[in-house]
Amino acid sequence: MLWQEGNAEIFGWKGCGSVGAARPDDERGVYGISVAAELVGMGVQNLRAYEAHGLLEPERTEGGTRRYSSNDLDRLRRIGDLLDAGLNLAGIAMVMDLQDENCQLRAEKEEQQWLSTASIPVSKSLKPTSSNSSGRSTRR
Repeated sequence: MLWQEGNAEIFGWKGCGSVGAARPDDERGVYGISVAAELVGMGVQNLRAYEAHGLLEPERTEGGTRRYSSNDLDRLRRIGDLLDAGLNLAGIAMVMDLQDENCQLRAEKEEQQWLSTASIPVSKSLKPTSSNSSGRSTRR
């Protein structure tokens, strides 16, 4: 079955963005668990359960306190959307793993395309200096 825009909307899929599009602050854990839960409209116990099921991994302070980033909040919103669509936690894990893998593959493809189209200027000073046309050194 082909992926359709309607399915993308149902599953909360907004795409990957481009290579290097994430801002460093989006990955920095700044929200405590109660603030994060309130921001995404979920219970604190739900956030703990999603972490226990491996759906997200918030940063931890030296004392072990969870710190959620903006990226974690986006992931929690996707989890909520998938739950609303009727998936269980095992199904959500599979969908999110596929989405993450898809993003990684797209980023690699974009990088390869960029590298293949990038032109590296060749310096004119790289001409052979030896009069020997075979390119071999005459020293032994």
